Amino acid sequence: MLPREPLRSRGIQASFEATATIPGIAHKVGQIGSLRRKTMMTMPVTQKDIAQLSDVDLAKRVSQRDPRAVRLMTERNNQRLFRAAWSVLGNRAEAEDAVQACYLLALKAIGDFEGRSSLSTWLTRIVINEALGRERVAQRRRARLDAESVVDLEEYREKLMGGSIDRAGPDGNLAVKQIRARLEAAIGELPPEFRLVFVMREVEGATIEEIANATGVSAPTVKTRLFRARRRLREALAPDLQASLIGAFPFAGADCEALTQRVMIQIFD
Repeated sequence: MLPREPLRSRGIQASFEATATIPGIAHKVGQIGSLRRKTMMTMPVTQKDIAQLSDVDLAKRVSQRDPRAVRLMTERNNQRLFRAAWSVLGNRAEAEDAVQACYLLALKAIGDFEGRSSLSTWLTRIVINEALGRERVAQRRRARLDAESVVDLEEYREKLMGGSIDRAGPDGNLAVKQIRARLEAAIGELPPEFRLVFVMREVEGATIEEIANATGVSAPTVKTRLFRARRRLREALAPDLQASLIGAFPFAGADCEALTQRVMIQIFD
């Protein structure tokens, strides 16, 4: 049998192992380790900590119904989800309802979220499916009521858009409002499949890959639809209107907070 190596040559780890083998000490060492783990687990988690979580860890917190995590998830995604839903439905109220339903559906399945795509993309896919389902129901209803009905553009802009143009605030420039009104009207006239990819790409800034992932169509198809949407808009709008896309379909501030509050009430009350 080889002689045991002196403790001093084996360093601190050997000293620890040797000490841990002394009767009574091993139990104490185990208690210390357990206490450290419990202390780390019970340390308070701040809002800053929540904001720095990865998508997978944030989803885990949401699945545990952590109010701070749920609020952060909605605040980060309300505008993108609203724009995606509006692109399908063309109606502000319906779009908000679809987003709210999306969050409730997501809560039921978020325990299975594995991070294969971003949390935003995962939620966008859910809201698009929800909006498409609502649109199919609405189409069947419209067909039953009046197969020949045509939506008037002025009624569409004033009622269905819910006055979004007037939310720019008292300091908003009238010309900018008029430009945005023309933009929203022109985008609203695009075929739904063109409108969705255009709003996600040009208004929301999603990548081609994110849009493909969220809509379930191939990247080349997304590019084709985006190209055709741009061409149709170029025919309808003067070139100087293109720069006014940023800020169209506003859904922030009071709108965003109100939607978050409704979701929080449904989940926690």
